[in-house]
Amino acid sequence: MKMSTKGRYGVRLMLDLALHNGGEPVLLKDIARRQGISEKYLWNLINPLKTVGLVQSIRGARGGYKLAKKPTEISLKDIIRVLEGPLCLVDCVENPSTCERSSTCIMRDVWCEASQNFMKTLENMTLEQMLERHRGRIEANAEYSI
Repeated sequence: MKMSTKGRYGVRLMLDLALHNGGEPVLLKDIARRQGISEKYLWNLINPLKTVGLVQSIRGARGGYKLAKKPTEISLKDIIRVLEGPLCLVDCVENPSTCERSSTCIMRDVWCEASQNFMKTLENMTLEQMLERHRGRIEANAEYSI
C-alpha cells in the first residue's frame, strides 16, 4: 500500500494540532504556513477529521481548530483510516468474495498477516508518541547546530 498525499498531510495536520494542543485554537492558515501545505488542501482534510470527532472547530474571533481528544487517545490508524479508507494491502484481505481463489490462496494468508502487522503498528502509535519522537529529533538536531 502506498499512502497518498491525503494521508501523509493529514498526519502532519494532526501532529501540528497536537504540538499546539492546550493553547488557543489553531488557524488553518498557520498550519499551512508551518507545514508547507496549501490552506485549501487542509480544508479538504479537516472536515472528515471533524466529522469523526478527532478535531473540533471553535468559532469566533479567537476561533480555529483543536484536537477533540487527548494526543494519547488518537492513533495513526484513527487518522489514516478516515482519510485513506480501508487499510489493507489487497482487496481480498477485507472482502474474500472479491477473489474466487481466496479460500485456497496461500498469498492471501501472507497479505492478511502483513495487513494485520501494519494495522497493529498504526494502532500502537499515538499522536503523543509522535510528539515525543518529534521533540527528540528537534533536541538531537539542536545539539549539532552552529
